[in-house]
Amino acid sequence: MAAAAQALARLGALLLLLAAQVVCEYGMLRVVAETGGPHGRDYCILYNPQWAHLPHDLSKAPLLQLQDWSTSVLCLPSDLPSGGFSNQIPLVARGNCTFYEKVRLAQGSGARGLLVVSREKLVPPGGNKTQYDEIGIPVALLSHRDMLDIFKSFGRAVKAALYAPNEPVLDYNMVIIFIMAVGTVTIGGYWAGSRDVKKRFMKHKRDDGPEKQEDEAVDVTPVMICMFVVMCCSMLVLLYYFYDHLVYVVIGIFCLASSTGLYSCLAPLVRRLPFGQCRVPDNSLPYLHKRPQVSMLLLAVACITVSVVWGVFRNEDQWAWVLQDALGITFCLYMLKTIRLPTFKACTLLLLVLFIYDVFFVFITPFLTKSGNSIMVEVATGPSDSATHEKLPMVLKVPRLNTSPLALCDRPFSLLGFGDILVPGLLVAYCHRFDIQVHSSRVYFVACTIAYGIGLLVTFVALALMQRGQPALLYLVPCTLLTSCGVALWRRELGAFWTGSGFAVNTGLL
Repeated sequence: MAAAAQALARLGALLLLLAAQVVCEYGMLRVVAETGGPHGRDYCILYNPQWAHLPHDLSKAPLLQLQDWSTSVLCLPSDLPSGGFSNQIPLVARGNCTFYEKVRLAQGSGARGLLVVSREKLVPPGGNKTQYDEIGIPVALLSHRDMLDIFKSFGRAVKAALYAPNEPVLDYNMVIIFIMAVGTVTIGGYWAGSRDVKKRFMKHKRDDGPEKQEDEAVDVTPVMICMFVVMCCSMLVLLYYFYDHLVYVVIGIFCLASSTGLYSCLAPLVRRLPFGQCRVPDNSLPYLHKRPQVSMLLLAVACITVSVVWGVFRNEDQWAWVLQDALGITFCLYMLKTIRLPTFKACTLLLLVLFIYDVFFVFITPFLTKSGNSIMVEVATGPSDSATHEKLPMVLKVPRLNTSPLALCDRPFSLLGFGDILVPGLLVAYCHRFDIQVHSSRVYFVACTIAYGIGLLVTFVALALMQRGQPALLYLVPCTLLTSCGVALWRRELGAFWTGSGFAVNTGLL
């Protein structure tokens, strides 16, 4: 009974906490120099519309003098300047008293708005209904770093306007992410399936050509799936608690893996070139003692160089994301080519286990962490309090193409994790292998690929409706699994599809 009462008390406290959450929105602070110097610039602010709403259109926002009073916390009447803040937007320091006490003093002295400068993570300026009704000017938080940049860029005599443009339902960059993801799954699934079946038909031949030089596929067993999921959970939790220490390890692994993936994808094309076929002379050096072709050696050097260039300039937001996406796509293609699910039973096990993993770390962990943030989203986007400000590279990222507060403040990039490509992609590759095995004109492959695209579109719609990070596998796994199973039932091949139609290795283990 005591345990039940305690559980009910915690549930009640959670409901009260959810009910008492402060409304907050991102807005923009447009700053211009009073002397008319350089063009204006937007800065991120976090405001509470319950104090006062901001206009959506910049042309309707009054341009007012920005008064630097950041050496004061503005908690007492004695903190006010002798002339007040008439028709100004004062900048004051955060702390020592409530937001209400600060804004009440500012409003009483004639201010038309209030910006609270914070050296810590921005939090919504809260109050109660009585306080909201009393205050008629907007109050927002501005980061201390942005305040320093304002006065460095525009000088001390500046004017500012507060506004909050409407967020678009979806950014156009989603189209680019959709094309990259579906294209990678389609090419990777087709390539992996064709290559695997080709190697099976040629296994009775002795061949020292390019086919033998390709990487051998690894069959995934249930034990490997369980170990992989445990490793994923452990790594995610470790990253959540020790992000600043482990992020560089992940970056190093990505550089190594992506250069390998780039080499694997380009090698078949380079081997077809009519030049560079000569081999390295006899030697006793590591790797070179195998006398690789000069063209392949140059390709390896080029791939390593590309990876190192990304590693050095990875934080250049203007162009480094293009290199990261290119390396990420080749890495995914390499993984789809070398990791093989031999039966639909293994596919179902992997997808369902990772489905639960994805949902748990996105939707359940906010109730288990002190900050109330999702572990998955926090790690994927990088903790806001990270001292390194590094981001994990295991995602496709495209900058937002619209001008919006969300692009400026919170997430300037839209992200899609590699797992949301690789996990369904392994099923697509299996479907293609089965198509070739039963001569079904690639009906499984086409259906599963289309289902993946539909699942991704549903993910984007859910993202737009809920305005929060979504576990993509929540929508991709049902779409791809149910579609593949439905096609097998329709063609009356479910038994063969489940076991791999006899071409799986060690199917007795599955």
